[in-house]
Amino acid sequence: MAASTEPNLEGVEEAKVEEEPRVLEPGAAPFGNFPHYSRFHSPEQRLRLLPPELLSRLFPPGPEEKPILGLDVGCNSGDLSVALYKHFLFLRDGETHSDASRELRLLCCDIDPVLVERAKKECPFPDALTFITLDFMNQRSRKVLLSSFLGQFGRSVFDIGFCMSITMWIHLNHGDHGLWEFLAHLSSLCHYLLVEPQPWKCYRAAARRLRKLGLHDFDHFHSLAIRGDMASQIVQILTQDHGMELVCCFGNTSWDRSLLLFRAKQTTETHPIPELLIEGKEGNRLRSWR
Repeated sequence: MAASTEPNLEGVEEAKVEEEPRVLEPGAAPFGNFPHYSRFHSPEQRLRLLPPELLSRLFPPGPEEKPILGLDVGCNSGDLSVALYKHFLFLRDGETHSDASRELRLLCCDIDPVLVERAKKECPFPDALTFITLDFMNQRSRKVLLSSFLGQFGRSVFDIGFCMSITMWIHLNHGDHGLWEFLAHLSSLCHYLLVEPQPWKCYRAAARRLRKLGLHDFDHFHSLAIRGDMASQIVQILTQDHGMELVCCFGNTSWDRSLLLFRAKQTTETHPIPELLIEGKEGNRLRSWR
């Protein structure tokens, strides 16, 4: 394994980083790049729904002790990325070492260079979490950066991807086809995918905030054909179009967003779905999608 997990940026134009401090009105963050996002949507709301043993159940040790590789798309300033890492490695506040038998490495990306720089500076696990500036919808940059990271581990795909409250921003900025392509890319890059879609009411609220600030409306808002129950819409796209299956719904956060776990069908052929995610003692926390 290479000593560094920083992707090779050769051939990719680096984004210019603004100097802090920076203040944005909520409506002036058209890509969801809110400063201090975790202050109003805390990581704890997601963590209480996710069993800490999830990754160890999904990826039981094999003959070769390979690290679990995760991709966090739209990581903002890294608060949730760090919280997920600590949660899955059973780390308490202040702890920097885990007795877990498996390593976990996360590649965390965001379109906003200022937020990424903040994440780098504040991350307590720089050897395990790599933060990069990336417009995920830029095919060339995406291929170079993700392949560089994966190549250091001799892999071609991630074990699990995290897409937490990102789908709406992709949808509003890139339209129906953009959302479809985004989910296609993610499903091809990950064996498992944890998605937290924003409901349609959030779309209306985002458009309303722009109007109140006198800014241009989202280019695609009024022309979107994919609308309504967005969780069901995303389930349909991933399962019918992109070869994934819905494993379970972990429930809803206090702001009414579902946490949905998907699995690539080819993964099912090699590893059965853990019983924990189907029925049993944890059934009160893990609800299958109906």
